[in-house]
Amino acid sequence: MGEERAGDGGGKEFRRVSEELRARMVDGTYPVRSFLPSQRDLAEEFGVSRDTVQRVLRELATEGWTESRQGSGTRVVKNQRIQSSTAKATRSRRGVSLGPLISEAFEQPEVTLDVYTLTSESLDTHIRLQAERIRSGFIQPRSISLRMLLPTTSLPLPYPRAMDEENATRLHHRLLAITERHTDSLRKVLRELRAEELVPAVDVQIRHVPLTPAFKLYVLNSVEVLFGPYEVIERPVVLETGEEIRALDVLGLGATLTHHMRDADNPDSPGSVFATSMQSWFESVWTLLSE
Repeated sequence: MGEERAGDGGGKEFRRVSEELRARMVDGTYPVRSFLPSQRDLAEEFGVSRDTVQRVLRELATEGWTESRQGSGTRVVKNQRIQSSTAKATRSRRGVSLGPLISEAFEQPEVTLDVYTLTSESLDTHIRLQAERIRSGFIQPRSISLRMLLPTTSLPLPYPRAMDEENATRLHHRLLAITERHTDSLRKVLRELRAEELVPAVDVQIRHVPLTPAFKLYVLNSVEVLFGPYEVIERPVVLETGEEIRALDVLGLGATLTHHMRDADNPDSPGSVFATSMQSWFESVWTLLSE
């Protein structure tokens, strides 16, 4: 296990631990109502200091993933909630979650994902999980096509926004760094699948659009649509250094995504109309506004 370098603030280790714990909550390793390992066990497993683990847990708590109580440990209290009237039998009886929906999309021979989001953080986590399924031989898609729309980097966004002007630039740079890190990861993961000849055809296109995302949108294989508004909240944003900045922010995790499915036999059904309209909206923005 490697030790954190003195003086670097443990930034890289902070991100590594944070992203791994998120991935484990997403894939069900740590389901809702379960407890995370103790701080001591996490520090030992990841080879980091207790301070780094404490900062990660504080961030997860402020983002709504977990809650911690003295003497009781850290419990998972939330995952992405999805409201669906067309849940398949293969999904959890306790409700639909984003992981199984994306897993089922990747079980098709031709995979297409059209995504509109503020950052690519949560999508990166899910794609990496699917890449592991492909490497393990559980699924064998012939092609993967990802198109993602993100806000233009120079666009002044209303969130995240520090409550004091002194920290406004820092939060904007933090948002850009998070987005760049995860878009780079997405490109790398998908292109490696092609380079390793695990998926014959891979196409990744990421464009920017001069719009502030008020909602998150996933269009899966042109058939299923996940839609959810970003809820604006006031919360402390935990920096990698451990410093907290009070800010207005949005939590995609906290909003309920609604699940809609195109019905090939009934194009006038509510699910078909919604899926068709959101696919048309994405195409119009991709074609006419993106750069």
